[in-house]
Amino acid sequence: MTSTDIVPDSERRGLIGALPEALRPYASLMRLDRPIGTWLLFWPCAWGVALTGGHWLLFAMFAIGAFVMRSAGCVYNDIVDRDLDRQVARTRLRPLANGRVSLRAAWVLTVGLSLIGLLVLLALKPVAQIVALASLALVAAYPFMKRVTWWPQAWLGLVFSWGALVGWPAVTGSLDWPAILLWAGSVAWVIGYDTLYAIQDIEDDALVGVRSSARRLGGKARQGVAIFYTLALAGWGSAIWMVFPYWLALVTLIPAALHLANQAWRTDPAEGAAALALFRSNRWCGALVFAAMLVVGLSLRL
Repeated sequence: MTSTDIVPDSERRGLIGALPEALRPYASLMRLDRPIGTWLLFWPCAWGVALTGGHWLLFAMFAIGAFVMRSAGCVYNDIVDRDLDRQVARTRLRPLANGRVSLRAAWVLTVGLSLIGLLVLLALKPVAQIVALASLALVAAYPFMKRVTWWPQAWLGLVFSWGALVGWPAVTGSLDWPAILLWAGSVAWVIGYDTLYAIQDIEDDALVGVRSSARRLGGKARQGVAIFYTLALAGWGSAIWMVFPYWLALVTLIPAALHLANQAWRTDPAEGAAALALFRSNRWCGALVFAAMLVVGLSLRL
């Protein structure tokens, strides 16, 4: 049996398993079975819009943009990492790593998804377009960061939080301090939750020489996650204070704060499966922060 005859179980069930067999490797490249990445890319965009008071069409547009750009990012990441992926148990069955998808086909898919994202971009206000385009260099460099720094999670934070800098000017037409503070808080949040994600790969990463915040923090991962989540709350709280300087506005962040505190408390660098579950719970943290931003934003209209 050749490597191309071996497919992961995720392509035999669920959404991907329901697709025609020829399409399943491409759906796997796009991580259609793992929507958590789309949620995590979408939420900062939605926070920026919500803090202005909300714009329902923009929420829909950013949801589409988050889906296609996250999918394109996953394919691009697999293109860059295809040799490393063959050496890691969790990733060795990815379509590019085991040869079920050609490199050319993967590039075509990346470009096609990016063109859909371009259509969303063209519908935004000029300042939002410029800010969004400025992220491309960061996105292109991200897959290489694990080879040169112990903190690739920080670079991912810059990339996955960029939507906060786009969502705000998409409504207001300008890039202001609330958006910057929202982005800074999101960067810290991403470092925290991606450290949780990296815990599951500590052993394999050590074998192939891949660096991560989880490896760097080691037994102090719990304290590290707690610090980054605290910084995240500080950034989000500061953004809220900039638009609505009243202490009751900060109360809206209490549910998110409790959620993050629970994650940090339960972090165990020796429990990869538990860390993955905590990582995935951040879709709900994003929803709680969204609710806080929307309440504050709508309050400005009263």
